[in-house]
Amino acid sequence: MKTEDVPQDLKYYKGTIARDLNYAVDEDGQYRAVESCGWAPKNEALDLAWEDVHEKCRAIAQKIRKGESSPLEYHAVKNLMTVRLLSEYTGFSKRLVRKHYRPEVFQTLDEHTLEIYADALRISVEELRSIPE
Repeated sequence: MKTEDVPQDLKYYKGTIARDLNYAVDEDGQYRAVESCGWAPKNEALDLAWEDVHEKCRAIAQKIRKGESSPLEYHAVKNLMTVRLLSEYTGFSKRLVRKHYRPEVFQTLDEHTLEIYADALRISVEELRSIPE
């Protein structure tokens, strides 16, 4: 691909400084790094992936309303974090993270533990305790 042909389909990077890095051939026939604002097929794939995440979040929100899960699970899934990843970010064991997914256990967590989870998820403790309507 030539440098002038690198796609610039702005969607996900709108209003940010983030960009994709691609390699393309310049006018001298040399490969060089070229920033891209996105590419329509990649944007479509991201749309599908995010829709799947949102669907999982809606299902978890229903579980929370039924008292079958805690907001921690919702926020972890929303932030693309598995139990293992959340465990690594917080320093809690995977077994303990799974235990904190239970609503009766989550409700008893102290402020310090909630702050650790909130920091790992980059949200406030208040957001961690709730889910969107």
